[in-house]
Amino acid sequence: MSEVFKDAIATLLAPISDLLKDPTVSEIMINGPSDIFIERKGQCIRVPNKFRDDESLMASMRAIAQSVGRVIDADNPRLDARLPDGSRIAVVIPPMARCGVTVAIRKFSEEKLTLKDLINFGSISPEAARFLDCCMYLGKNTLVSGGTGSGKTTMLNVLGGRMPKHQRLLIIEDAAELQIKADHVVRFETRKANPERGIKEVTIRDLVESALRLRPDRIIVGEVRGTEALDLLNAMGTGHDGSMGTVHANTPEDACTRIETLCLMGETKIPPETIRKMVGNALHMIVQCSRYHDGGRRTSHISEVLGVDEHGRYIVKDIFRWIQTGKDENGKFIGQMAPTGYVPTFFEEFVANKLPFPKASLKPPEWAIPFLQLPSKKAA
Repeated sequence: MSEVFKDAIATLLAPISDLLKDPTVSEIMINGPSDIFIERKGQCIRVPNKFRDDESLMASMRAIAQSVGRVIDADNPRLDARLPDGSRIAVVIPPMARCGVTVAIRKFSEEKLTLKDLINFGSISPEAARFLDCCMYLGKNTLVSGGTGSGKTTMLNVLGGRMPKHQRLLIIEDAAELQIKADHVVRFETRKANPERGIKEVTIRDLVESALRLRPDRIIVGEVRGTEALDLLNAMGTGHDGSMGTVHANTPEDACTRIETLCLMGETKIPPETIRKMVGNALHMIVQCSRYHDGGRRTSHISEVLGVDEHGRYIVKDIFRWIQTGKDENGKFIGQMAPTGYVPTFFEEFVANKLPFPKASLKPPEWAIPFLQLPSKKAA
């Protein structure tokens, strides 16, 4: 990316340049020229920054769209693109956006986090982190589930970096965000159609199909949100163990249902009950990421998928669960992740491979037992 291009983008976004440079700001949300919010440490805060007027903000978005080979106008009222620094920008313009040009910039972080960092942040317990580390070594097909801004991409980055170094990893994304550190990585990115230039669309589904012909050991789909869910399940069920993806869902059970729904989109003629069995058989693990009302991002569940029961319902067993036990004087939740006592069906693989995770680590502590007897809840 040329320095001239970078400088041009910086000029267009001059009213929020201080926010773009602030490392504590993770997201910038613009609801019209004079109504701007940021996310800092999980909390949304209004800031005094302003664009001159609606026309100035609109002109900036048009220029940014043009600089990345896109158009935003009455016929194309939405923009989803990547800025030179890797940040994601999403734009919707009037009349669809009733309060003026609406923009969200998800800032790119160059910081490469590890499981140890997540432990230090309080996002996951040491025992749960070791368990996931072993699952990555064994090649368990894993879905990282969560809402917007819950930490799914961060978790996928961390888990992807724990795969065996000798394996060939193919990463497929709408816009390149993942920063997985591995020795043998191939990265693919989708392309939007541009009829004016004669450019055809290349979808995630297209790239998954191509990836399967390129001798992958594992396939990672940055975000599963369409019929490519069916292709990912096929990959998981045909020898590409340890494949992963993220999906928007609030609980591990919802994640299974969401994948099923995505598989049924489009023109697939596979019966729903068959899709349900595919989901139950292909997925091994759900790692649920949640953003709580105190602004904290935590791994709320680590669960095993055991297929479907005789009524067609997904059988999902929690192995670890985050438990809130209180709240401090600053409104921060007090709690920690605890094992539930459930021993996953594949635990013998831990033993056979002499992995450093004793079965005793799955025994719930005394303090957690009363909480574990209560129904599991969504993120508070």
